[in-house]
Amino acid sequence: MDFKDQIAQLAARVEKMTPQIQTEEATKNALVMPFIQILGYDVFNPFEVNPEFVADIGIKKGEKVDYAIMKDGDPIIIVECKHHLEKLDPHNSQLFRYFHVCSAKFGLLTNGLIYRFYTDLNDVNKMDEKPFFEFNITEIKDAQIEELKKFHKSYFDVENISNTASDLKYTNEIKALITSELRNPSSVFVKHFANQVYHGKLTEKILTQFTELVKRSSNQVLNDAITDRLKTALGKEEANSNQTEGKVTAEPVMAESNIVTTDEEIEGFFIVKSILRESIDHKRITYRDAQSYFAILLDDNNRKTICRLYLGNKKYLVILDENKKEVKHEITEVDEIYSHAGKFTEVINRLINLN
Repeated sequence: MDFKDQIAQLAARVEKMTPQIQTEEATKNALVMPFIQILGYDVFNPFEVNPEFVADIGIKKGEKVDYAIMKDGDPIIIVECKHHLEKLDPHNSQLFRYFHVCSAKFGLLTNGLIYRFYTDLNDVNKMDEKPFFEFNITEIKDAQIEELKKFHKSYFDVENISNTASDLKYTNEIKALITSELRNPSSVFVKHFANQVYHGKLTEKILTQFTELVKRSSNQVLNDAITDRLKTALGKEEANSNQTEGKVTAEPVMAESNIVTTDEEIEGFFIVKSILRESIDHKRITYRDAQSYFAILLDDNNRKTICRLYLGNKKYLVILDENKKEVKHEITEVDEIYSHAGKFTEVINRLINLN
């Protein structure tokens, strides 16, 4: 099992286990220690992972950080853990104090779900206020897995990580700004576009109008780009498959004549299909459109529903549990289906075993 598969397996376990985890200690044992193991370190060897590592601060003795990942007798990463239901923001200062008094180049603050990596980009030996790398283990993306892999025991290199930390930090901050602007455009952002297409005076009323136009246009551009990339990728896969089989397989479209299948629904179908393409033959994934929802099925079988999409004014991704009960996940845009990718593997495994 490669590194990516190990992370995916842990992510699936995390979602199942968190309801049973009641304490900080249980969070460490069930969530954080397996994560450190995946990074290649022996959690039961104090020469590699030193629990309750002493980090005395001035005259304050007996201060301890939860774990120190060691190399050649020195800490290289200090790890501070919190209960999985706790927010991490109030605990940055605690890790900051520990970082200041030990030789570790990197600090990790985690609640077993969110992982935040810190270093000293701004001032040497002084931990930055903001992490240079952050992810949610249940929603981790391929690019983040590649960055995380640099912390694996086999690849760990302080200079290599430090060289990319700055780029990561500023890239993440820029992405956050872009995301914020796309969801809630600032007046500066709106004026940038309005000044180029509108030649009158930008009154308050005009700016309000353009705020909505910029927001709507941004979403359409993003959705179109995602749909085009998915169609291109899946189209190539279909063509290669048909060429191999020597026949053309039509895409199953099972919509009633009075039902209009929207671009958003098709986009959702392609997203689910792309998520599952490594788990199952993509030709087994079909859809049926109905008046109130859009169903994505396995083997064109209503008894094998992978998920349902409700894409009205309020959008929901719905997954049926083992008792056929709908479990709703509200989404603001279709692209957010990707953040629930881990749930689809469990559904597929259950459906494949369905008689």
